[in-house]
Amino acid sequence: MNVPDDLYYTESHEWVRVEGENARIGITDHAQAELTDVVYVELPKVGAQAEERTQIAVVESVKAASDIYAPIKGEVVEVNEALSSNPALVNTDPFGDGWIFLLKMSSADDVKQLKDAAGYRQAIG
Repeated sequence: MNVPDDLYYTESHEWVRVEGENARIGITDHAQAELTDVVYVELPKVGAQAEERTQIAVVESVKAASDIYAPIKGEVVEVNEALSSNPALVNTDPFGDGWIFLLKMSSADDVKQLKDAAGYRQAIG
């Protein structure tokens, strides 16, 4: 299972890449493997206020629909429109082209509450 060292992770299998004052968010390789073939992604609305650990998006696969939770507090400033026409990017490139949304963080310190790669590997172990 691919778990990049430069990201932060949640118990609910979202990843966070800090990019200045923003955080790019998607689901982990583990999560997409569990879901199998992703057929639809319900993206959050740009401008939406995200509260940590609250549902913000939905990923649907041939197997199940799964809520995506905001790992940290902030404002949605961008969504990955490519997922509207190609939701399978979540499966083929979960840490790259399969990202889901970009959040302007309320506080950069919020990521300190998340797991590092070693902690996430242990959790899914």
